[in-house]
Amino acid sequence: MASVENALRIAAFGEPEVVDERCSLRFLASAAGSGPRCRWLAAVVLGACGRYAAATTLLEPLIRDRDVVVASLAASTLASHRRQLGGHALALSLDGLAVRKAVEALSGRWDGDGDPDGLDVYGALVDGLVGLAADNLGLGRLATAEVLLARAARVAAVGGCWRAEARLGWVRAELALASGGVADSVSPAKRAREVARERGSVRHVVKSELILGAALGAMGEQENGKQATKLVTNALTTARRYGWRSLIWPAQLLLFDLDVSLADWKGSKVTNELKELLGFTDPVGSRLAQASPWVPI
Repeated sequence: MASVENALRIAAFGEPEVVDERCSLRFLASAAGSGPRCRWLAAVVLGACGRYAAATTLLEPLIRDRDVVVASLAASTLASHRRQLGGHALALSLDGLAVRKAVEALSGRWDGDGDPDGLDVYGALVDGLVGLAADNLGLGRLATAEVLLARAARVAAVGGCWRAEARLGWVRAELALASGGVADSVSPAKRAREVARERGSVRHVVKSELILGAALGAMGEQENGKQATKLVTNALTTARRYGWRSLIWPAQLLLFDLDVSLADWKGSKVTNELKELLGFTDPVGSRLAQASPWVPI
């Protein structure tokens, strides 16, 4: 069991070795007879690969698991997958559930061990609060998002880990961009990338570089634009190498926005990538994507 969990942790938070199309079947098979934590890790990997239907199959039962920390993590992970498809309103309720379950665990004097990747009560609470901040950001409620980020930061200061710090950096940068504070978006994005690099989490480095690329691109200076294009191009290459479909289409969209010479390709490339991704998405996720102004189908 420990070897299965270690392999899944590497796939979710490290530098995975398996990158072919059959990875989802192997992860599902390895997690099927394992405990709730392994099933959650497998769902994280599947979601990163854009296998939202398979991830949802694992996450929905876990939300009802007796282990309220795992249930909280499952709720916030499903919220993240919904949000990636433009379903911020639906994600809001799931992240709210994640926070309630984490608070329930704390109120019950949770006596589990801390976890280096945040698979514990404090990590679950931070995930839920950061998720709520991202949901509110997507819904245009910037002041609420800021308050939630401050709460998440206080929890992370008590029992946070690298993953909490990285995710805080992502949403802080996005909030700064949405608030018009472009210059304030660069530092948290750089910090998120630094934290992810220290942990050796390739996927989190890629996500951080996309957000950093967006921040630098928004600065409006030619040198920043070149730097942003290079970051996003490298991130896209890495995402393709590992089959992280959840990051490929946002990287393409951002790259086309940064490089006007690629503008003619923008519609077809991103749309084709999204259509392929939706082929592995459950019906709820597909409906959210098709109805969302954030998803250019």
